[in-house]
Amino acid sequence: MTDIKPYDPKTISCTTLIACVLAFISASAVAAEPNWAEKMFDSRSHDFGVIPLTSKVTHRFLVKNFYRETVHIAGVRTTCGCSVARPSKSTLASGEVVTIDVTMDMRRTRMASTRKSAVLTVVFDRPSFAEVKIPVSAQVRKDLVIAPGSADFTGVDQGKGASRTLRVRYAGRADWTIKQVEVKSPHLVARVEEVRRAEVRRLGIFSKYHEVHYDLVIELKPSAPAGLLRETIVLISDDEQTPRIPVLVEASVESDFTFSPSAGGVVSLGSLVPGRAKQVSVVVKGRKDFRIEKIEAGSSSGVFRTKLSGSKRRVHVLPLTVTVPEGLSEIRETFKLMIEDRDEPLIFSVYGRVVPAAKP
Repeated sequence: MTDIKPYDPKTISCTTLIACVLAFISASAVAAEPNWAEKMFDSRSHDFGVIPLTSKVTHRFLVKNFYRETVHIAGVRTTCGCSVARPSKSTLASGEVVTIDVTMDMRRTRMASTRKSAVLTVVFDRPSFAEVKIPVSAQVRKDLVIAPGSADFTGVDQGKGASRTLRVRYAGRADWTIKQVEVKSPHLVARVEEVRRAEVRRLGIFSKYHEVHYDLVIELKPSAPAGLLRETIVLISDDEQTPRIPVLVEASVESDFTFSPSAGGVVSLGSLVPGRAKQVSVVVKGRKDFRIEKIEAGSSSGVFRTKLSGSKRRVHVLPLTVTVPEGLSEIRETFKLMIEDRDEPLIFSVYGRVVPAAKP
């Protein structure tokens, strides 16, 4: 076994430990908070605004566990088939933040509808039962169609990049224009290209309208990290009342390497007892044979030990041994793996909850 050397050593002082203990004690007990679950949400409602008839939109709620107790999400449901919600994980340790993404699909809306609403219900069963109800709504815009309703980058290899084209069709003013595209993600680039403008006459009716067609070209950069990416870009039109048109972008970028067991990118160490060594096998898989040259820990010198095989293979099993000192309630650590002939290190994180030893 070899001690894993830290790449950013830190010293935990007595003052720091005391401050952590005081902060831990100051957290309110859930039992004394009748609306404890509601307080964890960053917002209690959301209006998506005006959405094209064929589009999908999403909103991310942040949920933070302010309490000492571990919180568990038992389930998430919505009252409308046009909306879907999913949490990033179901268990929140003290101080941990998770996200709940709510997606509304206008394609599941009846043509006669002009407004869509739903109620998101989040059910908690630990540390005590609670339900949080969050209303979400959207206004349906029928003069604008985007096909497909969102940009889907599923199964893109990391470092490769990809491009998708969406068709934007507006029915109304002859001079309607998309002025710009608003992109916040550094991993996306988007532009619009005008395709055509045409006058359309309605059969059997002495009236006419104009159609304006654009191509929306969205590029996922090779810099996009491995994992899931969900962003909203916004088209800015010259409409006075509803100039902003949201477009959902979803991507799953696949890395050349994967870690297991892993949930949300974090390897679980389970329950740890102070002073008692525990070993967890971390499996690293590559698409081809590779050699691990070195492993470094972020700050926990002496807490973790492992043994590298030194051989070149497609699957490596790291026997990670952790011995937690007294005085900690949990342990989180980030590791860097230096791979032969690879410029950037592989990075993975671990988390474990410290529990007292069982009394004889």
